[in-house]
Amino acid sequence: MEECISVFDMLKIGVGPSSSHTLGPWRAAERFLSELRTLNLIHNVNKVTIDLYGSLSLTGKGHATDLAVMLGLSGQDPEYIPIENINSIVKSIQSRSEINLGNEKIISFHSTEDIIFNKNFLDFHANGLTFKAFFNDGSNYISTFYSIGGGFVVKEERVNAKEKIQIKRTFPYPIDKAADLLSYCTHEKKSISEIVLENEKSMRTEAEINHELLRIWSTMLECMHIGCHSEGILPGGLNVRRRAFDMHQNLIGLANYNTPQTWLEEIRKTEVKFRQILKWVACFALAVNEVNAALGRVVTAPTNGSAGVIPAVLMYYLVIENHNAGQKEIKQFLLVAGEIGSIFKKGSTISAAMGGCQAEIGVSSSMAAAALCELMGGTPEQVLMAAEIAMEHHLGLTCDPIGGLVQIPCIERNTMGAIKAINAAELALETDPKNAKVPLDKVVDTMWQTAKDMNNKYKETSEGGLAIAVNMADC
Repeated sequence: MEECISVFDMLKIGVGPSSSHTLGPWRAAERFLSELRTLNLIHNVNKVTIDLYGSLSLTGKGHATDLAVMLGLSGQDPEYIPIENINSIVKSIQSRSEINLGNEKIISFHSTEDIIFNKNFLDFHANGLTFKAFFNDGSNYISTFYSIGGGFVVKEERVNAKEKIQIKRTFPYPIDKAADLLSYCTHEKKSISEIVLENEKSMRTEAEINHELLRIWSTMLECMHIGCHSEGILPGGLNVRRRAFDMHQNLIGLANYNTPQTWLEEIRKTEVKFRQILKWVACFALAVNEVNAALGRVVTAPTNGSAGVIPAVLMYYLVIENHNAGQKEIKQFLLVAGEIGSIFKKGSTISAAMGGCQAEIGVSSSMAAAALCELMGGTPEQVLMAAEIAMEHHLGLTCDPIGGLVQIPCIERNTMGAIKAINAAELALETDPKNAKVPLDKVVDTMWQTAKDMNNKYKETSEGGLAIAVNMADC
């Protein structure tokens, strides 16, 4: 039976800088609290410790994994927490050496002692973390979770190596591979977005789907707007200067606007020569990932580290390609992108700790290419070809963040992924699918094999590549 993954599983609203190292551990902490509540144990807890393993340990400091765990245990929701409150909540926990567990019980908590960074890897997945609750009677409760990328969190009872989640629903058009999706499109004479919408309607009303899709886009647009209007140095110690602000000022000049939407309208009036288009796309992608690096709110697409590609490409379509486009096209784009991402998750991985950066930037570029291709009039065959082209030219991309921070080379890589997505869509639109030599499913399989063959030091451990070639002191 095919695994059913919703578009809203692939596009989640959360806090940066990493979906696997920040959002995932945050959600794991929430699930741990839920387990304690279910067992009626939370009020008996007098101490909690957290062991971080593998990649979560090696790059956890740079990805704010320790902060995410504290925020999750304190009952905060990453989707709705006011971003401006994050630092004060964390500082309060650290200075008082206590935490309000699930907003229900205050216990002693020493973050430097009770969060343990273990460099060894657990067998099941590179991103493992174990919570231990200790009780007044001397007993304890232990629960281990795995953050498998894109904010997905699972327990060890999963049996499929390619990270399939438990099936909790059945879609009218169950999709495991790209070939399944194409078959439905051909048989039903529907576009990819129409097939995906029918699946989503099996879980939510169309009004709910529309609302959530537009809420996702609103978050993306706001993120780009914030990034383009924020200057300074990113936190973390690399002294990376934000670039979206200066680039944006040079592009838009003295335009008059006061909201993200009126900002979008003003961008439509700007010059559209080739160099300006490249700069705008890069600016949008930089903006998102600079916000992400500063623990801002972004949409995992499919991860936080690759969150800038999809909004940058969709914004490109809205402000450059089609000034008449609106909510219809936005929803169509996100439906296609989400489905392509789910195909990669089912057949390979979206976790850099498992597959390197091909699993993040590569997948996001593929998602964006497919979505753009459909908006530009591509057939389902051409849409899948666009996804294939984008991933084919990201195969083998390593994840080697300097200092374990989602900054270098991660932020710039989003600009590369966005430009490749646009190029892939254009190539697909100019190609007869009958002449295609490489189907998308073959690339998904190849990506998974490449992930398994890749040396672990290139899988988000900061033990290879740029992470060791460039020292923190050099920055």
